[in-house]
Amino acid sequence: MSQQSAISPTRSENFPEWYQQVIKAADMAENSEVRGCMVIKPWGYAIWELIQKDLDQRFKDTGHSNAYFPLLIPISYLEKEAEHAEGFATECAVVTHHRLEAQKDEVTGKTRMIPTGELTEPFVIRPTSETVIGAAFARWTSSYRDLPLKINQWCNVMRWEMRPRIFLRTAEFLWQEGHTAHETKEEAIEETLTMHKVYEDFQRDVLAIPTIPGEKTEAERFPGAEMTFTVEAMVQDRKAIQAGTSHFLGQNFAKAQNISFAGRDNTKQHAWTSSWGVSTRMIGALIMMHSDDDGLVCPPRVAPQQIVIVPVTPKEDTKDAIIDHCEQLAATLRQQNLHGQSLRVIVDKRDIGGGTKKWEWIKKGVPVRIEIGPRDLEKGSVCLQRRDEAIQAKSFVAESEVIENMVNILQDIQDKLLAKAVDFRNAHIKEANTLAELEDNFSGEGDADWLLVPWDGSPEEEEELAKRLRISIRCIPVGEMGTGAEAPCILTGKPTTRRVLWARSY
Repeated sequence: MSQQSAISPTRSENFPEWYQQVIKAADMAENSEVRGCMVIKPWGYAIWELIQKDLDQRFKDTGHSNAYFPLLIPISYLEKEAEHAEGFATECAVVTHHRLEAQKDEVTGKTRMIPTGELTEPFVIRPTSETVIGAAFARWTSSYRDLPLKINQWCNVMRWEMRPRIFLRTAEFLWQEGHTAHETKEEAIEETLTMHKVYEDFQRDVLAIPTIPGEKTEAERFPGAEMTFTVEAMVQDRKAIQAGTSHFLGQNFAKAQNISFAGRDNTKQHAWTSSWGVSTRMIGALIMMHSDDDGLVCPPRVAPQQIVIVPVTPKEDTKDAIIDHCEQLAATLRQQNLHGQSLRVIVDKRDIGGGTKKWEWIKKGVPVRIEIGPRDLEKGSVCLQRRDEAIQAKSFVAESEVIENMVNILQDIQDKLLAKAVDFRNAHIKEANTLAELEDNFSGEGDADWLLVPWDGSPEEEEELAKRLRISIRCIPVGEMGTGAEAPCILTGKPTTRRVLWARSY
């Protein structure tokens, strides 16, 4: 980090505002004229495209196909699944008219556009698509031979967010939503767990985000689901971000939408369904996980540009030769690949000061910066700087070594970002065995650790405690973390082997 940071305020001074300033400095996104909605600018959208490309292949590798469904959902579809409808009721944007008419205001003389043509049945702009996709599944399914149906949709959704924050919470956001229908309960549960693991692996290996995978409690489940599984990320202010969810829906939606089929014994049966999704919220998690007081730090696997080469041209007579050499180096590096993708390399030939270029790429989080000037050209060397190291740090190495080692350098940056995030997370998950310890941890306004505690409370008791301390159970971790020796529940005193993670969250 530089002595005088590029981002103000710093993380320690005001973390939420620091986050907004990192997005601005990296030129990733901005608020739009529509309250709660964002404009994703090219640098931010390029990250989303890389996320989308990688995940899309993982979905296809697990047997899913892409499709597209309507943006507008009839209210009657939501009414068929009461618990689901109630869960999203306060977030719905509703379309009630199909036409605008121009009317001139006699007082002001201004023309106003007045909605007319009231719809017979209003539509909801999709907050999620279980109901409308369920209706399609019902049309597509008549026999057990039609199953499984394994569909994914890349689209936008709208949830009327009252406290918007770019990428983390916006009224409109981009995501993918997977929807599947199966012959048996066991197949649907296996699908739910498979996609949960896909999310965990993707975020660890591609975004360098180490999540805690687990199951949501009854109080935190997706509306209408029988089981919800989540991947929870701890960012630098120690708050949790729900970075993806996978839901076993049982037969609730199948019965509501009549997704039925003739079984192997020729009796009518209802399908077992699942749904799962991740969104542009992952970009917010990435920013909060890795970035520093000089701007965005982007893991190489999702960096729009992994390497920027900056020609240093103090003299006009050497300018063309240096730029040509930089272009040749870029072309050579692009022939290499990291995890099956050609290296993304840009040569910054803009006619602006070198310092301005340097700080722009620092703030954008480009993993590797290479400078080549007249002396470097003579020596066959380059000046190499890594975004995961101190801003002042630089190394002068032979160009041949850079060419030979660049893939390893990028992978090393990826690995070190993950290791740093793992160490931070592990240092801030603590065990607690009493309610007093929980209350003490979350009583102040500063950063608070995640607490792993014995828990056997009811959904009502959980909601009351969550509301009082402004925290939530993020999950019942899978594996060893989620179970322990029998101990008293911190609230009820009942003996339990179950462990849950309490935390503050976004």
